[in-house]
Amino acid sequence: MTQTIPAFGLGTFRLTGQTVIDSVKNALSVGYRLIDTAQIYGNEAEIGQAIAESGVARKDLFLTTKIWTDNLAGDKLIPSLKDSLAKLRTEQVDLTLIHWPSPNGAVPLPEYMAALAEAKAQGLTRLIGVSNFTVSLLGQAIDAVGASEIATNQIEIHPYLQNRKLVDYARGQGIHLTSYMTLAYGKVVQDPAVQAIAQAHGATPAQVALAWALQQGFAVIPSSTKRENLASNLQAQQLRLTDDEMAKIATLDRGERLANPEGIAPAWD
Repeated sequence: MTQTIPAFGLGTFRLTGQTVIDSVKNALSVGYRLIDTAQIYGNEAEIGQAIAESGVARKDLFLTTKIWTDNLAGDKLIPSLKDSLAKLRTEQVDLTLIHWPSPNGAVPLPEYMAALAEAKAQGLTRLIGVSNFTVSLLGQAIDAVGASEIATNQIEIHPYLQNRKLVDYARGQGIHLTSYMTLAYGKVVQDPAVQAIAQAHGATPAQVALAWALQQGFAVIPSSTKRENLASNLQAQQLRLTDDEMAKIATLDRGERLANPEGIAPAWD
């Protein structure tokens, strides 16, 4: 499955209105081809507009959206995805993720995974996957639809939260991982160890953090509103860190989780 998801994309969390339109247009113009959004971001329509105005052909893009927890019930998931497609101005997205597992299991996992698989069968999405799933939940999702059906698990991974138990489990099941918040809201770029590695390569600290994730086989979806930062981040794909540098960053793990919404987040590993 790993070959089907581009390694580098644009995240759009917290970007709305004209800000997200400009971000997407700038990203597309400097070479991004994966755009990651979600129902709860409230920006699908603006992203649809930006893509339409960009002149980039839909077939050349990889579009990801995520089903919000309110829409997980078997009778709601597909209608909500069709609504997302209308906003995005497309007949099919490339990847649809369960954004968060159903809080307190209000909707049984097999129910929403089956609905997601049905959305794929109907041609509404090319691939399906999950986000913010723990080892236990990922195991249940595999039981529900099979590991080969789960294109990725999109989780928080950055030098301060390396999530190794979950990473090892997913890899053992052949499931690809997408790292979100790879820069830890910019905290990582202030890290002296990351800055030292950046200096050694004539790179930016952001490029170092992104390269660290890419070298482990994760896809990354950093966001930026500045054209120069978008272009700079993309260059992380050309940066190769040494084994020693990778080992140095491995020591920065401190279990610092930034995405932990109360009442929604599962019991983490």
